Amino acid sequence: MNTLLPPPPRPWQAWAMALRPASLVLAVGPVWVGAAVAFFHTGELPLGLTTTALLAALLMQAITNLQNDVGFTARGCAQVGQHVGLPRATAQGWLSLAQVRWVIGVLCLVATSLGLVLLIQRGWPVLAIGATSLLAALAYMGGPKPIAYTPWGELTVWVFFGWVAVLGTEWLLSDRVTVLGACAAAAVGSLSAAALAVNNHRDMAHDRLAGRRTLAVWLGPAASARLLCVWLLLPFAMCGVVWAHTHEPWLLLPLLGLPHAMGLMRRLPRCTSGADFNVLLLGVFRTELAFATALSGALVGVKLLSA
Repeated sequence: MNTLLPPPPRPWQAWAMALRPASLVLAVGPVWVGAAVAFFHTGELPLGLTTTALLAALLMQAITNLQNDVGFTARGCAQVGQHVGLPRATAQGWLSLAQVRWVIGVLCLVATSLGLVLLIQRGWPVLAIGATSLLAALAYMGGPKPIAYTPWGELTVWVFFGWVAVLGTEWLLSDRVTVLGACAAAAVGSLSAAALAVNNHRDMAHDRLAGRRTLAVWLGPAASARLLCVWLLLPFAMCGVVWAHTHEPWLLLPLLGLPHAMGLMRRLPRCTSGADFNVLLLGVFRTELAFATALSGALVGVKLLSA
């Protein structure tokens, strides 16, 4: 007896699946925080520069997601074992590799154009920030030795979604890099690393079969789970460092999200299916959005009240 298969998604749904719109918060949060840190120090927020930086960050995340979809299929990962994560549009045949690669090329050109705009306005340091960010986005699942096949994925995400994005935005808008910005960068980047850690913990068995030696594969289930808890708790520990540095109690506002983060930690041992882990992943996205919003709002509010 033939089993009826569900109809394929519409084109826009297939592209949304490849772009992973829920993950775009990982690009938005660091720019928000970096802009708020700059405003805390200067009392100014150049809207043109801020908007351009935000668009560039969104493009980097989109390129990374599309490259991840293409690399997963091109390297035959879909043919190995049973993948329990979210479906890949190219692996399902809903989008062709050529289509997605063409869009990646277009997005790279747009990102480069935005980089040139920032280069003209802010000088050569923009080139270093933009070029390394674009190379990291393409190298995550591309090239002869993708980052996704090594134990360095979470560290790479922590660096680029934390230190590079937050401090880069702070410098872009205020012409300085500060201790406060570094603390904020470590906190926001940690939650981005937590999101990848959930993915890698969920896909551990499949990645091992596919030859991907991620940090979760390298550490094993128990240590991987403990490290995920560290990534989730580090941002809230950094709130204490920020308070000690600034003596501004309002900057402890992000601690309101700590119970939710601890709830995610308690949920982790109960995740037994890909769907369970996907719910956990969305919880990490919401935690980062809430943390970045609370920290940004507190920074802006303190500056306005002190004016």
